[in-house]
Amino acid sequence: MILTPLFVVFFIVVFLLVWAFTNTIDKRKWLSFLISLALTPLVYFYIFYPLINIFSSYHHEKHFDAEAWTEKPALRYEMSHEITNQELFMGKTKSEVQAILGPSEWYGWDDSIKANSPEKWNYNLGYKPGAFNLTQECLELEFKNNKVLSTKQYQLETKFEKKQ
Repeated sequence: MILTPLFVVFFIVVFLLVWAFTNTIDKRKWLSFLISLALTPLVYFYIFYPLINIFSSYHHEKHFDAEAWTEKPALRYEMSHEITNQELFMGKTKSEVQAILGPSEWYGWDDSIKANSPEKWNYNLGYKPGAFNLTQECLELEFKNNKVLSTKQYQLETKFEKKQ
């Protein structure tokens, strides 16, 4: 888990709320502090964090891990921020990318050739964490001269054809 400023702020807010609650039970500050210190992680991960996920799309971010990428596809979305923002694969060859991420799950559409291009590799990131998220996220790596030119994250469009 990456310690982002938002995570730290949320954790401090939960600690202060738990500490305020424990002060109503017992007036000994040192005891309230110790109980709050022990209860804060439980309250955060089992009450506060699930509620945040219901009402917003906030999620924890994880460092990229090639083993987790292949073995736990549900965690891919949490690693995608690091892949796109830090450009982890820029300049890598197709064989290097395939060794880390595995083979492309599908090729992306290229308007210039009006077909799926083997120069655009796509990977499914799954659904964005949250209670009401229904769109899948995808990662696209675009190659030029066998090297990664760009990476982007996008939402998979689902289109239904009308029956005639």
